[in-house]
Amino acid sequence: MSYQGFLSRLSKEEQDLYELKTAAAEFYRANKVLEDVERALSELFLRQPGDLQGYLADYFTNLSAPPRISRLKGREVFDARGQLSVEAEVFCVVCNKEKSMSSAAVSCHLPLKENAKAQERADHVMTAVQWINEPLNNMLKDQSPCDQSEVDNILSNFFLARSLEEKDNQSRQKLESCVSSETDVMVPSPAPSQNKNKKNGDKGKKSSPAEKPLPPAEPPEAVLRGGSAIGSVSLAVAKAAARMQRIPLYKHIAALKNPEAPAQFHIPVSLVTLLSCGKTSPGKLHLLEEIILVPKVGQGIRQIITMSLELQKEMMRIMNSSTKGGAMHVPDSGVLSVSYERPEQPLDLIAEACANLELTLGTEIHLALNCAGPELMDYSKGKYEVATGILKSPDELVEMYQSLISRYPAVVALIDPFRREDREQWEKLKNVIGDSCSLLSDITYKPQAPPLQGVRGHVLKHVNETTVSDLIHVTSEQQGSVLMRITCSEPCSDDSLSDIAVGLGLDYIKLGGLSGAERMTKYNRLISIEEELAQQGILVSKEKHPPPLFPENPQRPSTASQRTPVSPLD
Repeated sequence: MSYQGFLSRLSKEEQDLYELKTAAAEFYRANKVLEDVERALSELFLRQPGDLQGYLADYFTNLSAPPRISRLKGREVFDARGQLSVEAEVFCVVCNKEKSMSSAAVSCHLPLKENAKAQERADHVMTAVQWINEPLNNMLKDQSPCDQSEVDNILSNFFLARSLEEKDNQSRQKLESCVSSETDVMVPSPAPSQNKNKKNGDKGKKSSPAEKPLPPAEPPEAVLRGGSAIGSVSLAVAKAAARMQRIPLYKHIAALKNPEAPAQFHIPVSLVTLLSCGKTSPGKLHLLEEIILVPKVGQGIRQIITMSLELQKEMMRIMNSSTKGGAMHVPDSGVLSVSYERPEQPLDLIAEACANLELTLGTEIHLALNCAGPELMDYSKGKYEVATGILKSPDELVEMYQSLISRYPAVVALIDPFRREDREQWEKLKNVIGDSCSLLSDITYKPQAPPLQGVRGHVLKHVNETTVSDLIHVTSEQQGSVLMRITCSEPCSDDSLSDIAVGLGLDYIKLGGLSGAERMTKYNRLISIEEELAQQGILVSKEKHPPPLFPENPQRPSTASQRTPVSPLD
């Protein structure tokens, strides 16, 4: 119905009353605007700002409607290794105009076989882009970017619904496959009867003690196709909110974790990866995926980087001048990869380099070992392949770690020394190495799994469907968390991981080696945050290493209870 048609249905008195109310409302709105203008002018004369236009713009911007998400845009991008990844861009209506506020991409982690990676990654990214551009775009429209909890709740519910759909589809396909194959099942012929009078071929030989059966592997954590859309959108929204509030991302995340934002901040201790001797290294040694430098507390990020680079150069000099051979190169991970056969060899190299630089190993520098135990298990033989052709049972691996730590007291942490399934060995290792060496476990993919005995800290990775709210929740529940990047699979220009670690108040962050734009961008961001906090007078430094890497009262087992140190691969 038109306005004139509406008025024609009213009596003369009703028309006059309606027009009077309308005029009063318009007068009120006009008068309110005039009051705002008068107030702004009054404050203008009192404050006398140097930027008159900027002052007025800020004043009236605060009177405008709060910004709302107008749309999302997903796109395919290439990460630091040239692999496909997904990026989410957030647009908001600000002061009656649509603006691109932020974009973000998280690591797309797909634990797949090498020959399936390219196609599976392409499908994953394509699905993620579709999710962002269609359902998520509609679901988050008109949401406040400052309400991170509500945004992440929508994202998590959407992901859960898709996960349930995928499980239903898989169950249906499995059932159909079983039904269709029932008619093709062949009745197996009876096994040939054994000759009871057959002599035992092992007669006269000593039977070896029966080894404990290997606990079966837990089912792999399913990675839902398109899941990285969730993490990317969540981070992009957080970055948009920080920009709208004109505060750094780390301060916004700190306020999300605790509404009473901290008055002071500390910079997480940077754990720098020095060497790699894992399965991808050129040598026979598989055990030490990463040897990580744990710097002394109180050092600035720039000082840590400078010291680590000097140590790295000295190790390269020693290797190049060594007559013992041993290849060294820097792969995509940005870490020196060395060719060794025994785990003590890279540790001796670091010890020699520290001695040459007059750095006290065990005082100024400590070490952490990322063992990547789950990747070493040879399920066909039921043992860990610690080096090419050298297999160790879980109990033998306990003895090997005990020997290694007793010989190198500067080692203060082991990351994933076993599979999660070998719970007995986790507890046994904790009992034999004492409290001065921490055991850390990766909980990124199994946050609800039962806790492991002896584990003091946990490794987190911001990947796939992990939202900002997830990180806040996990770090609040799991004390002693270390935020760790997983691969090079993120854009070179994205330095958000540094802000996240500072905002969450973590004690440690592991960004990898000291080469490659995607890593150095994050280290440089830590330097910028450190300088900014220092200038504001709100930077504090911890006096000592907190747990998990350093316990409150470090004690090793008594010497009498330790075995005589031997070569770990003997």
